[in-house]
Amino acid sequence: MSAAQQLLEFLAPRLGREVHVGPWLQIDQDRIDKFAEVTGDVQWIHTDPQRAAKDSPYGSTVAHGYLTLALLPYLTESNHPDFFQKNYPGMKYRVNYGLNKLRFPAPVKAGSTIRARTVIQDAEAVGEGVQINYRITVEIDGVVKPGCVAEFVARVYP
Repeated sequence: MSAAQQLLEFLAPRLGREVHVGPWLQIDQDRIDKFAEVTGDVQWIHTDPQRAAKDSPYGSTVAHGYLTLALLPYLTESNHPDFFQKNYPGMKYRVNYGLNKLRFPAPVKAGSTIRARTVIQDAEAVGEGVQINYRITVEIDGVVKPGCVAEFVARVYP
């Protein structure tokens, strides 16, 4: 049996199930400002707390949606040293293949605390590797709507 087939058997009972809940992370203004500087997205709704308090419908600055997206490796702990062998036995490397769908239903206000919940939607053999589709939902502590919902696609190879 190939490594891909073994991984598919390993994943089969996990399909459609939540497989991970990540750590809480506070999104402070400093993190938002640094992301704004790196990306050049310095719109006041992200970087000017005084103006945002007065003019924003949210009453404060908000994190960039793409900042929330960029934090998925941390929020899912997918780069933790033990993560790979635990979740992809028999495989050597993983690549981010892309996103099927991405939404930011609620703003992540400065000072909010967020975490990610991960569900494996499906998996299939692709050549020598396996493509895995995840639904990752980023919760905002105390808020009903999530800050991000992403259908993330990864490929892993022997």
